[in-house]
Formats: sequence, C-alpha cells, structure tokens
Amino acid sequence: MLDEWIEDSVMQSIAAENNLSETAFLVKRGECYDLRWFTPEVEVDLCGHATMGSAYVLFEFVEKHAQALRFNTQGGMLTVTQGDDALWMDFPSRPGGRVTNYPCLYNALGINRFETFRSADILVVLDSEDTIRNLSPDFELLKNARIEAGMDSDSFGVIVTAPGVDCDFVSRFFAPNAGISEDPVTGRAHCVLIPYWSKRLGKRSMTARQLSRRGGLIWCEDAGERVKIGGKAKLYLQGDILL
Repeated sequence: MLDEWIEDSVMQSIAAENNLSETAFLVKRGECYDLRWFTPEVEVDLCGHATMGSAYVLFEFVEKHAQALRFNTQGGMLTVTQGDDALWMDFPSRPGGRVTNYPCLYNALGINRFETFRSADILVVLDSEDTIRNLSPDFELLKNARIEAGMDSDSFGVIVTAPGVDCDFVSRFFAPNAGISEDPVTGRAHCVLIPYWSKRLGKRSMTARQLSRRGGLIWCEDAGERVKIGGKAKLYLQGDILL
C-alpha cells in the first residue's frame, strides 16, 4: 500500500527481492485503487492472484465495510466482490484463436500431440489430467515460444490444459520470459481458459484446478465479454519493507 507512486525501479527491486510470481502495489484514487503488478523481472498488464490478495487485504484491514472494490489497471477496470465463501473477480475474457503448433513446444514440453491457441498468452490443449500433472518443461527452450509466436511482450505465458477428473478442467501456467518458471494459481490464465472450456463443454459455470505444486481450486463463470473468477485468500505475512 502506497500513499503515492514510487519509482518504477524501486517497485521492480522490491518484487525481485520478494521473488514471488507477482508483487502488487496500490494507491487509492477516490472511490477506487490504482493497481500495478511486478514479477521479479518485469511489470505485467494483468494478474489474478495478486489482485485477489490485494482485495483480501483491503477487505480485512482497510475497507472493512465494503462489499466490492474497483481497481484501475493496465488491463482495464477490475472489480472484486465478496461472496458468501469466496472472493469473485470480474476480469476481461481473452478467447484464443487456433494456430499451428509452434515447433519449440514439442521439445520444450516433451509432447507430440496437442492443439495450440493464441491470445495474450499461448494455450496448449492436451489429452488428460495425468499428462498435465506429469509435464516437466525445459524452461530455456520454452522461452523460444516468444519468438515463434511473435509475442511483443515478455509478460506472456504458456498455459497447458486438459479435462479434469474431479473438476471441469485443469491447467498449469509457465512464464519463464517474465522470470516465473511456474505460477501457483493464475487468474490471468483463466481469462483464456474460461471461454475455451465454456464453448467446448457447453457450460457457463465450471470448477477448475491448477496443478502447480501449491495447487489451487478456481470457480469459473463465462459472462460473455467478461469472466468471473472465484477463489479464497489467506493471510500469510505482515511486516515492513525498509528501503
């Protein structure tokens, strides 16, 4: 939480020191908050779990009587609402278009049968949950996807997904160009995943699991040009940063 913005280089240094997927910075502006996110290496234009974490802190410690919060970001205006047992994020839908498989993905992911879609991130659709769970990517090779896909920013990621066993779909998210080998739970990825699986399954409301080491359960709703992403947050740490 900041009173005013500090230098970008300082925020980037804080994010590098934290060495987490994203560090969120907020400044209150009237009835909403300006919100920015930094990985250990770059600033990104959209981030889910750091938005949910920011909203959780505000609901618990700052805006204790609020039912909804609005965030002005590079990815547009985002809203987080308190539900009965979860926080719900209102995010843009980012459906991907089908593309020819990029050659680097075969070796980087160690697979030879998949479908590829491109949005703000690359979506790779595989056959089973076990395939997703057992992937062991070569992250140096995976960096080449940026060149082959002609992506104009290092903040993009590679999403892998498949039908779930005890949920509608599962996924993992890799962003080595942004300094994130694997993200634990990724709201941004579900902006691509939700429209894909909603169309494929013929369902608007779905449940999903992200199969990172930490793991995460995500409630999903396709709302046309927007997606609703539900999840829970917990307090992990309180402290001061000394500059």
